[in-house]
Amino acid sequence: MKTKRHAKILELISSHAIDTQEELLKQLKEAGFEVTQATVSRDIKELRLIKALSPDGQYCYTVHQQNRNSDISNKFKSLFSEAVTSVDFAINIVVIKCHVGMANAVCAALDAMHWNGVVGTLAGDDTIMIVTRDEARAVDFVNEVTKLVTR
Repeated sequence: MKTKRHAKILELISSHAIDTQEELLKQLKEAGFEVTQATVSRDIKELRLIKALSPDGQYCYTVHQQNRNSDISNKFKSLFSEAVTSVDFAINIVVIKCHVGMANAVCAALDAMHWNGVVGTLAGDDTIMIVTRDEARAVDFVNEVTKLVTR
């Protein structure tokens, strides 16, 4: 449950301007997660979220820049190994199959990692499509994601 909650938090902060723990708590509850403020506080610390200035001048939660550039955290590895069932590609399009209901969380985690060569992602209920710049980057991407799934 913690892994799903962490994935949901990453999804929420990437799609909404969340500036307080209370707002994050509210969004999590609306998404069906029954958590306390103390749990949200621990999650923020474990995910190493920080507040950064957004383009509209508001401070909002985001993933720490160092996390983006470092190796994939154990949280992402755990999410991938639990949720992803297969990874394949055709030319520059990668398709990731997930357990039902997990594709959005996995896709949000992928987006938060800012993979080199990824042009865009699109998630459904159990499938993610990723467009890469070229076939070579698709191959590299599939190899990296496959390592996460098989661990």
